[in-house]
Amino acid sequence: MNRLEIFGLIAAQAERGEIIFPTSVNAVLRLQLALDDPDCHIETAIKLVLGEPQLAARTVALANSAAFNRTGEATVTNVRAAVLRLGYRRLQMLVASLVVRQFGSRIVDPLLRAKVEQLWQHTAHVAALAKVFALRVTFVNPDTALFAAIVHEVGGFYLLSRADEFPGLLDADAENWGQLCEEVVSREVMRKLAIPPTVMEAIQNLRSGLIGMPPTGLLDTLLLANQFAPIPSPLAPHAPAGCAHEDTALDFALDRPMLLHIVQESADEFQRLSAALLV
Repeated sequence: MNRLEIFGLIAAQAERGEIIFPTSVNAVLRLQLALDDPDCHIETAIKLVLGEPQLAARTVALANSAAFNRTGEATVTNVRAAVLRLGYRRLQMLVASLVVRQFGSRIVDPLLRAKVEQLWQHTAHVAALAKVFALRVTFVNPDTALFAAIVHEVGGFYLLSRADEFPGLLDADAENWGQLCEEVVSREVMRKLAIPPTVMEAIQNLRSGLIGMPPTGLLDTLLLANQFAPIPSPLAPHAPAGCAHEDTALDFALDRPMLLHIVQESADEFQRLSAALLV
C-alpha cells in the first residue's frame, strides 16, 4: 500500500472503533470508564487502581508530589489515602497520562522513539503552561486545563505507534494527509477514553482556532499553552516554539512582566509534575 492508502486504512479502523491499545493499559482503561460514571463508588475506584501495580504506584506518588501536596500534609502510604487526597478528577488525569505514555512504549524504530519523546516533552510543557494560564489568565478550572493538555496530542501518539508498522509513514507530508488522519484518530481515541465532550471540543478546534481577546475558556487556554511551549510538536515541525510576545496580539491582554512570570511559574510547575506524572 502507498502512504495515502495506509492513512486511509488507519482512519477507517479508527472510525470503526478499532483502536489498537497496548495490552498493558486494559486495567487503566477500565478505571477511566468507571470514573466517567457519575455513580462510581470510591471503593470501585480503589479496587481498580489496586488492580494495576504501575497505576497504584503512580497514584501514591502523585498524591505525595509537590504539585498536589503543597500544604505539607502527612505522606500517604496506601492507595486508599492517595485516591481520597487526589479525587476523581486528578485520578482521571493520571489515568490519561499513563494511556498516552503507553502508546510509545512498544515502538522499536529509534527515530520514532525520539519523536515520541519530543512529543511527550511538548505535552508536558503544554500541560504545565495550561494550568498556569488557567489560573492567571483564562480562569477555567486548572485541573481541567491540565487534563485537556495531557490528552491534546493523543492522536499524534497513536499515529506514531502505528508508524512503527509502516516505515516512512510520517516522513515529509506535503499534502497533509497525516494531519487529516490524526484528526480522525484523535476524535476516536478520545471517545474510547471517555474524554468529556467539552474537552474533546476544545482539542478538536485547536488546529484552526484563534486566541480570543481577551483569552477565555478552555480552547484559548490550550492555544496559549501551545504557543508558548518551549518544545514544539515533532508532528508540526513548522510551528514556532516560544512565540515572541511582541509578535502577537497578546499585548492587549498580557503585559510582558506578567507573561514572563507565567512562563517562569509554568517551568516550576513542569518540574513539580515531572516527578510523579510526566516521566
